[in-house]
Amino acid sequence: MMPWLESIGLIMLLLVGWFWFDGFQSRAAAMRAAHAACAADGLLLLDDTVALASVRLGRDDAGRLRLRRTYDFEYSDTGDNRRAAQLTLLGTELLLLRLATVAASGPRLRVVDDGEAATGSQTSAAQPPRRS
Repeated sequence: MMPWLESIGLIMLLLVGWFWFDGFQSRAAAMRAAHAACAADGLLLLDDTVALASVRLGRDDAGRLRLRRTYDFEYSDTGDNRRAAQLTLLGTELLLLRLATVAASGPRLRVVDDGEAATGSQTSAAQPPRRS
């Protein structure tokens, strides 16, 4: 029989190992999500990495307790600038992805109101997006 202090130490070591391994899986999921988001919008993921910003507990749709991780990353739309972005995962499931909104001249920025389909209307720097 192991003394109680050794048992607690072994349990703590196993928990740290699980957290470390789960962190690698979560970071890989965050990298896939960041790459997909940048590729979908024709953006360049800078430094080819994401950085862990926060870890919290959260519940999924089934009510199970999961780790909610927030990652920061940077992207460029022109190749000469850096823009901040953030994504949030619950386990390995993407919950939220935030890319900085920048008024652009061209078809990249469209205003869509609730209940109105996207008609391809464009905004420019002189015409900022409407907020409700």
